[in-house]
Amino acid sequence: PIPYQGSKRLLAPRILAYVAGLRFRRFYEPFGGSAAITIAAAQMSLADEYVVADSLTPLAALWRSILHAPAVTADRYERIWIGHQDDKIEHYYKIRAEFNRLQDPVQLLYLLARCAKNAPRFNQHGHFNQSPDKRRLGMHPWKMRLHLLGASSLLGKRTQILEGDFEDTLADATPHDLVYMDPPYEGTSTGVDRRYHQGMNRERLIRELKALNGRRIPWLLSYDGQCGTKRYGDYLPEDVNAERVALNAGRSSQATLNGRSEVTVESLYVSRMLLAKPEPPIAWIPATHQLSSAQAQAALDFGIGLPH
Repeated sequence: PIPYQGSKRLLAPRILAYVAGLRFRRFYEPFGGSAAITIAAAQMSLADEYVVADSLTPLAALWRSILHAPAVTADRYERIWIGHQDDKIEHYYKIRAEFNRLQDPVQLLYLLARCAKNAPRFNQHGHFNQSPDKRRLGMHPWKMRLHLLGASSLLGKRTQILEGDFEDTLADATPHDLVYMDPPYEGTSTGVDRRYHQGMNRERLIRELKALNGRRIPWLLSYDGQCGTKRYGDYLPEDVNAERVALNAGRSSQATLNGRSEVTVESLYVSRMLLAKPEPPIAWIPATHQLSSAQAQAALDFGIGLPH
């Protein structure tokens, strides 16, 4: 239900191909955003429970509203959306100003649906400052309602929504869980191309990846990449113990907005714990695999990746 430039919705099948056939206790997405990978993981029944978090307070509140009160959220979105009939552009700026003052989560949903190229932007004070898309009016209320009800049906009873820092979100993760991270990329969270309300320190991210490795928690990470000839950030160092895969994400919406035709290539880092194929005891066991008691104990002794 949350249209978002940079959403991994279209890349989800390729990202989750690395864990296809496995089963986890919990699936964590600490940089929630549109929660596209969580939704795809739930459709695959990849885990028993899901944890979505974001440091943007109204976005976390929006997800709670979607999952626990989708009809009310749809009604409020519809009332905001139909308000543009008198003056489409002025209405957008009015809602934007109100959101920056009140931090209303459903107003944020309208802004994300209506802003230029679905590409949110924030100024140095953390205020939403993207302009409206003048060629369209955002997702129609009847379509939004279907998406809201669908997300609630899929995730509502087995998903926890958290607000706050990604390290805090992952504090309770165990080797029986899977973590997917899509943090702000280098070069897109500071300066004139600021796309997020809060940036991400590269060294801090690397430190957390190593900490997850030390706790034997498997992870996937979307981070950095290239658009046309412009590269965002350096590749992560070898000692994060992951393989880098280049994923073609298609034509860049931002480049198109600026009158250029460029292809975006994103980096997916796959924890080597997910790629390893050790000799017995088995580390990663497909959900459909039937274990003998001896195999189950051996896998428990190994300590990672058992189906719940």
